[in-house]
Amino acid sequence: MYKWLELPLQAVLKDPSQLAHALLIRGPRGIGKQAFGMALAQGLLCEKPVPGGLACGTCSSCGWFATGAHPDFRVLAPPTDSDPAAEGEEAGPKTKASPWISIEQVRELHDFINVSSHRGGRKVIVVSPAEALNVAAANALLKNLEEPPAQTHFLLISHRPHRLMRTIISRCRQLALHEPDRALALSWLAGQGIKDAEVALAQASGAPLLAQAMIENNELSGRNDLLRAIASPDFDPLAVAESLRDLPLERFINWLQKWTCDIVEQRMLGRIRYNPDLSRELAIIAKRVEPLSALRLHRKLVREQRNIHHPLNARLYMESVLFAYAAMVNPSRRAA
Repeated sequence: MYKWLELPLQAVLKDPSQLAHALLIRGPRGIGKQAFGMALAQGLLCEKPVPGGLACGTCSSCGWFATGAHPDFRVLAPPTDSDPAAEGEEAGPKTKASPWISIEQVRELHDFINVSSHRGGRKVIVVSPAEALNVAAANALLKNLEEPPAQTHFLLISHRPHRLMRTIISRCRQLALHEPDRALALSWLAGQGIKDAEVALAQASGAPLLAQAMIENNELSGRNDLLRAIASPDFDPLAVAESLRDLPLERFINWLQKWTCDIVEQRMLGRIRYNPDLSRELAIIAKRVEPLSALRLHRKLVREQRNIHHPLNARLYMESVLFAYAAMVNPSRRAA
């Protein structure tokens, strides 16, 4: 369990008898909510919990849980593609990847919920991410939340709880998890061998697991080149767009959105959030930029994130955004 989640986990498991039948574990992406939910589930199912309620890790229940074969535990998650290399009886039924949890998956819980537990204790269902429930699945799950059998616990994990049906939220007790202290997060990232941890953590809005994934997946590659190029008011939008022709559009928009946010915050509040390694460049730009102009471009980039997966000419789009940005940082270009 991640160090920053130990105290919240201990607080919940201190007296499991007081735990609501449905718990909505919410918080930003990349802070370890999934690991928290699984540790909570294991603690609830453990037959010999240690003082404080945490799972012992050695009993039969913990052994089954570790292998993913606990008879009183289920996970509802969007289906993934079955392994094409599996053959024969081990292959199982083919499944197709989907972003949604289907009503069929929820219906499969019927017998599990209404039959006595195998070990005579609790039964636990983790739903993650809960916002992946489609409308039919959400309505089907709602019936189980309204009349839950005794000793049955639903753990719903979500970083977008606003997308859940209000009726589902109303039947859950909520537990909000937050980003860890910055120093603790940086210490953890350093322990994982992450370089440039400060920049990655800032780009991940303080979420250490997201920062780790960014580095390991090389998702910050090209960021420094782009931002240093546009730090000059006399940069050439066409040349920069050409140099970034292989850059995924999603990253381009994301970095520009955070860059413009930092310009606005530096100008209005005297601070930056996402790009601590370029604080000097941001301070210079912020002095000559009209805040309203920067805010308008920032909002445009936020809106554009909804359209990044739509078919469009990425090169032309980059050029148009860079020309708009150039006009913002150098008003004389706009006049020309």
